[in-house]
Amino acid sequence: MYPRFAAARVQEALTDTRVVLLTGPRQAGKTTLARSLADEGRAYVTLDNATTLAAAKADPTGFVRNLDTAVIDEIQRVPELLLAIKESVDVDARPGRFLLTGSANLMTLPRVADSLAGRMESVRLLPLAQAEITAAGPPDFFVRGFAGQPPTSSRSIIGSGLVEAVLSGGYPEALTRKSWGRRQDWYLDYIDAVVQRDVRDIGAVDQLDRMPRLLRVLAEHSGQLINHTGIGAAIGLNHVTTHRYIAIFEQLYLIQTLPPWHSNALKRLTKTPKLHFLDSGLLGALRGVTPERVAQDRRIFGPILESFVVSELMKLAGWSGERLSFSQYRDKDQNEVDVVIEDRRGRIIGVEVKAAASVNAADFRGLKRLKEATGDKFEMGLVLFDHNRAVPFGDRLWAAPISCLFA
Repeated sequence: MYPRFAAARVQEALTDTRVVLLTGPRQAGKTTLARSLADEGRAYVTLDNATTLAAAKADPTGFVRNLDTAVIDEIQRVPELLLAIKESVDVDARPGRFLLTGSANLMTLPRVADSLAGRMESVRLLPLAQAEITAAGPPDFFVRGFAGQPPTSSRSIIGSGLVEAVLSGGYPEALTRKSWGRRQDWYLDYIDAVVQRDVRDIGAVDQLDRMPRLLRVLAEHSGQLINHTGIGAAIGLNHVTTHRYIAIFEQLYLIQTLPPWHSNALKRLTKTPKLHFLDSGLLGALRGVTPERVAQDRRIFGPILESFVVSELMKLAGWSGERLSFSQYRDKDQNEVDVVIEDRRGRIIGVEVKAAASVNAADFRGLKRLKEATGDKFEMGLVLFDHNRAVPFGDRLWAAPISCLFA
């Protein structure tokens, strides 16, 4: 079993919060983690069981009334249970009464967020990070970055090793498959299963057959600004339907849209979100990219690597005690920063991703613009690249190995 660094957050939350929701994509390891944290006195029920599902739907209040403390797996299948849970924990407010898992972001639904406000803490569990796969221990990337200290790395993963790590992704089941063909088959079967099973649970989709096709089109646009009209036109969807279907994929933790960073100090900023996939193995499978193809044409690796870095950063943020916001910077002059990370004090780290083994001053153009706009709030600007050592490029500007995210 892989170490999950989110476990400490879940355990802490169970000591002082009535309801804890462990949320993330299917097959990311939520059930395994939840069951490992459940003590012997805590009932375990899964809504993937047909009989249990029918009972919960028939009488949500009665279903919850029979539970003292419990793990309820795949809660998004019967969201009506959340109101019954609210009533139960209002009567009996002991911490740690319910540990829920969900494969959809229920907190985007207003009635769900309102029903358990102040009673529930949500912890996101994405597919395995590189530091979890190698059991290297949680990286100190954010601690150093917000202190203005250059990143360090105890492991050197470059070249073909980096390509293989990125294209393997982080789903535990996929990692057990040794050949690239078998691994990518798993990812494609996974997509079909999620579309057929989970999409129906969270949204009314009248063109279900187009959802897998839409996801493949989105894969070709990963790392780009979103154009709903252009994306939808490729499969005969209007921009309104495309926007709604993309939001469903985001709720299922398959993709992540990064909003544009904004500032009153800069007036010529692009206001369009940017699209990323939350697992680079899934993205690589949808695009049909293998290590052999990357060896022939390195250009196809760049967008996948960028999404990989975004996902790794979000995983690291999920383990930290900080509440961090993620956005991206782009202005009308084509200056850009792939990821802008801001903490609650307004301090900023900018990250640019480069698939090459060398960096030059021009690669810092967007970071320098961001630094000028944020002044003293700017703590660190990094160009992460395929190398094994960090190189300074000016005040608070560094070229750093991508492996600084790993350990």
